[in-house]
Amino acid sequence: MFESISTHRLDHIVHLTPVASVQEASEQFRSLGFNVLTGGTHEDQLTANALIVLADGAYFELISFTKHVSDYPPGSPQRDARENHRWAAKKPGWVDYGFLGNGSMDERISDTINARANKILYEPEFHGGRRNPSGQVLQWLITSAAAKDRIGVLPFYCGDITPRELRASVPTSPASNVEHPNTALGFSHVHVLCKEEEIAKIAQEITYTVGHEPNTTEDSDSKRFSWPIHTSSDFDSRLILSAPSTTEEHQFLGDRDRSAAIHEIGFRVKDERKQGSVMTPYAKIVFT
Repeated sequence: MFESISTHRLDHIVHLTPVASVQEASEQFRSLGFNVLTGGTHEDQLTANALIVLADGAYFELISFTKHVSDYPPGSPQRDARENHRWAAKKPGWVDYGFLGNGSMDERISDTINARANKILYEPEFHGGRRNPSGQVLQWLITSAAAKDRIGVLPFYCGDITPRELRASVPTSPASNVEHPNTALGFSHVHVLCKEEEIAKIAQEITYTVGHEPNTTEDSDSKRFSWPIHTSSDFDSRLILSAPSTTEEHQFLGDRDRSAAIHEIGFRVKDERKQGSVMTPYAKIVFT
């Protein structure tokens, strides 16, 4: 029953910035040639975002916490929620990526993946939401990796209860929402770096998650896995997993003190003159 459920459609990617810095981040990404749209505050009031919608139907969000941990009374439920948020210990940059779920508690994405893995790889679905600038309450179901060290390594799933078009700021209407001065059309890749000793285990977990085997390449320095993933249009993207092979990649992973993390996000651009790599204050972008 469950194998009819798709688990490899890219939905959105999360870029974290310091507390209450969504407006600053918006200006930084506008300077990189992106059209940034107003987002909103999430249902738990802990985070706020702005949105960048792409012509392939996927989008990414610029997100920050609304307050520092110390702004909440010690022992309060809000303090506890802030301290235990999935991104509370994350450094700014690309911190997470989401695939599209099905918004169903009857045929759950988590059941599909766990059946493939024959173990609890994903937690049961739970409700999430936020209020958009027009006052509409948006609702969805979330499932995420059960192991905390896999957050931002394995995708989470967001399945809409209210129409997805509301959550993604109506990506194709007006058309100007998806028109970017840098000519970005869609995501080309999500690149996760991991330590060499973890790569086989994480590759198997991603295979269980997306539901198909990767392409594998290997040279004298490292092994590289690549899974095709899809968006809502004809654009194809790839999820890439590799061990560090350059000084910059080793430093990136060492700075995060984690076995694996999202290293870079790739964007497909219409104008070849826009190709190349750039750095935000906190993350790497590649235009292909």
